[in-house]
Amino acid sequence: QVQLVESGGGLVQPGGSQRLSCAASRTIFSIYTMAWYRQAPGKQRELVARITSGGNTVYADSVKGRFIISRDNAKVTVYLQLNSLKPEDTAVYYCNAQHYQIIYWGQGTQVTVSS
Repeated sequence: QVQLVESGGGLVQPGGSQRLSCAASRTIFSIYTMAWYRQAPGKQRELVARITSGGNTVYADSVKGRFIISRDNAKVTVYLQLNSLKPEDTAVYYCNAQHYQIIYWGQGTQVTVSS
């Protein structure tokens, strides 16, 4: 079992930045593909960004050029740097770990972009 704990959410003004962290509970973290998803009120959960064990990244079109996903296998942590935030980025952000059919989710952290 892998536990994922997100942190770093909160209220931020439009145009601002925020960094989310997701700490995993096991050192085999390095073999997992890690991802961030988000879910806004009344909408489906959607992929924001994904990073493989080899460091390859994929981003949703809506966040390309603004968000950066990274991982530190030594610290068993994955990060999501959110820049140039917009009100439409407001959502609960979830950390996800996947290795073949094995999938884990964090509890989510709220990011609210508002003036």
